[in-house]
Amino acid sequence: MKKAKLILLPALVLLSALACNESPKYANRAEMIVDQIHNPKSEYVVVICHRGDWRNFPENSISAIESIIRMGADVMELDLKMTKDSVLVLSHDRDVLRCTNFKKVFRDQPDKSPLVSDLTYAEIQMLSLNRAHNVTIDTVKMPTLEQALRCCKDRICVNVDQGYEYYDQVLEISERLGVTDQILIKGKKAIDVVAAHEARYEHNMMYMPIVDIQKPKGKALFDSYIERGVVPLAYEVCWQSNDDGLFDEVCRTILDQGSKIWVNTIWASLCGGEGNDDDAAYIADDPAQVYDQYLEKGVSMIQTDRPELLIGYLEKKGRH
Repeated sequence: MKKAKLILLPALVLLSALACNESPKYANRAEMIVDQIHNPKSEYVVVICHRGDWRNFPENSISAIESIIRMGADVMELDLKMTKDSVLVLSHDRDVLRCTNFKKVFRDQPDKSPLVSDLTYAEIQMLSLNRAHNVTIDTVKMPTLEQALRCCKDRICVNVDQGYEYYDQVLEISERLGVTDQILIKGKKAIDVVAAHEARYEHNMMYMPIVDIQKPKGKALFDSYIERGVVPLAYEVCWQSNDDGLFDEVCRTILDQGSKIWVNTIWASLCGGEGNDDDAAYIADDPAQVYDQYLEKGVSMIQTDRPELLIGYLEKKGRH
């Protein structure tokens, strides 16, 4: 559970080395991102894309992944479900009604279950994914985890959000593809549960706890890490209101401990309420009105639904 302390080569130094035809420190971009994640003192802000570029392509699709890679994002956040015949596929929902044309494909089978777990992989491949606003894209299918990891390998890191229950299966695929070090998996499990799970393997993915600090279970999980002196790479911190000042206190504690802080600006309910999220930043004349508050508190990992906006802001700040 304790993390390695890595030495960061600042991006400007790396660019200078490349300009001088010197050997770069990193073999690929994913390796650079992993280094940033492991370095709590890095000024680089890691940008995580929620389900990929879902505004322009079907969420959790290969095309959504390719788009955020071109944008310069650092992490693809994805969700996993398992088919009836034990194939891991990318899907946030338990069923396929919202994200596919299931009703059209199986209209002659009204009793057909729409759950991913009740469909075989072959049946899943009969479906096409929907873009936002329920527009079906016939050429885009639901990818397997293996297909997604092959696309991401050495180009971008991967955050497995919904998927800790499939840890063993994810690790088997990641080891076979040689991408285990490029995957961050997160969850709300107790410290001992995670430690016991990791002890079964010589090589594990990065792990991060999710702590909803204004809910009893989340606060208890956070307190257990602090009290026991267990230092994760980062904490995903969720909170609903800034009224009690708890978020500020938690940020100070995390930084003092030597971990990184991850916040979700995708929804106001995850980052302190109205006016603190991506949409507020998009509407504002200057996105700094929203995002500056997080940098000032030491946040260095942000999950966003507006990656182009966030990356542009961070580049102007010299933080990406």
